[in-house]
Formats: sequence, C-alpha cells, structure tokens
Amino acid sequence: MEIIQGLLIIALAFWMVLDQQGFVLTTWFPSIIGMIAGFIMGDVPTAMVIAGTFQLMALGVANIGGSSVPNYGLAALVGIYIAIRTTNDVEHAKAVALAVGVPVGMLGIQLDVLGKILNSYVSHAAQKALNEGKFKKMERIFWIGPLIFGLTTALPTALCVLFGDKIVKVILDVVPKWFTDGLSIAGSMLPVVGIALLLQFMPVKKYITMLLIGFVVSAYLNLPILGIAILGFAFAYYFFTQNMNKIHAATAVVGVETLGEGDDFDE
Repeated sequence: MEIIQGLLIIALAFWMVLDQQGFVLTTWFPSIIGMIAGFIMGDVPTAMVIAGTFQLMALGVANIGGSSVPNYGLAALVGIYIAIRTTNDVEHAKAVALAVGVPVGMLGIQLDVLGKILNSYVSHAAQKALNEGKFKKMERIFWIGPLIFGLTTALPTALCVLFGDKIVKVILDVVPKWFTDGLSIAGSMLPVVGIALLLQFMPVKKYITMLLIGFVVSAYLNLPILGIAILGFAFAYYFFTQNMNKIHAATAVVGVETLGEGDDFDE
C-alpha cells in the first residue's frame, strides 16, 4: 500500500506542474493538491490543515511574466506525504510539513528556472525542425517540454518518497526545537495574514454590515462554515437582484423619455 501511495504522490507531482502550464484544472493550488493527497494518504483532515497553511502562504503569489516563485503546491504535497507518514498528531504533522515543505517549495524556484532554460533549447530545436519542414519531428520535440516541467516537481517528490523518513530525521536533528515550534506558531498565525490580505481586495467599507453579520454568526452563534457560505450567497443574491431591478427600471424610464421626446419631423 505504501508503494502505491508513493507512486500516486509522484504522479500527482508530475501532473501538477503540467496543469499549471495550461490544463486549467487548478490542481496546482495547495488546497486542491492537499485534498487529492489526503485521499491518497487516507487522512484528508490532516492533509487539509497542512494544505490550508500553504495555501495562505501562496495568497497573492503569482509567476507573472514568466517569473519563478516558490512552488507552494509542491511544498504542500511533499509536506503532507512526509507528515502523515511520520506522525498522527495534527499539530506535530503541521510542524513537520512546514519544516520539510518550505525548503522544497523554495527549491521549486531553482527547478522552475532550470526547466525554463532547458525548454528554451527544446523550442529552438522545434523551430529548426519546422524550418526544415519536418513537422512530425517538431511535434515529437514539443513533447519534451512538458516532460521537463513534470520532472522538475516529480524528481524532488520521488526523492522525498524514497528517503522521506531519513530526510525528516536529518532535518529534525539539525533544526533546533525552538525553530520547529516557531514554524508551528507561524503556521497558526497565517490565517490572520491571509484574511488581512483578502480584506485589502474586498469592498469592506461598502459592505461592512455584511462583514459584521458574518463575524457575529461565526464567533457568537458558532454557525458552521457551510451555513455562513449559504447565508452569504443569500445576501449576495438579494443585492444582485435588487441592483438588476434598479437597472431595468432606470432603463425603462430612459426609454419612455426618449419616446416622449420624438424627433424634429413629428410636427
């Protein structure tokens, strides 16, 4: 069973980066990766706690213009695999995942750069085949590109799968306890940072009453997140329908006024 889990985790790492390049299934987000990895490892709750931590790290991070950024999807995947394999305690699992996943995610920057450099040679080779009229050869060469990108995440994941326990032992032996405890505390603080970042992009001043209602039902009425989401949808739908009715009414008034004015040839 462990061998099958390891192979599936490696395959997921390979597919993850291909999806990021344009398949648009969003499997490279830590939250989505965490859910799939949780199903593979048989512990979805622990996986989602870890994935949520890395997802908050990834807020606002994007490789715009071909730039390379930390691969938090890879960090979440490796962290979940190692953490679930080594401990059953959620808090300890999160600390282990951060200790292992963050360096792997940072390594993803260098691997992404390396993959792009190698793919520049692939594109030149494909261009050369195109100029020579060898279209079948050009198509075969283009398949090397996704393979290189897939290996940039599959190879480090395979190393962690093969030597996972040893890697964790070395890291935990070298890294002092105060550091891993600090990572755990930082992971607990990240939701606050994530919420603060989201509030920067939301029209808070315009809908401050909705924000306060959501806070009250969550903090004081202990309403589950699904109930809050349904309540939020109800308010959003109400505001949407009201605004649409106002737009239709204004359009109708303008249309009536236009018809009433007539034109110069009426007289």
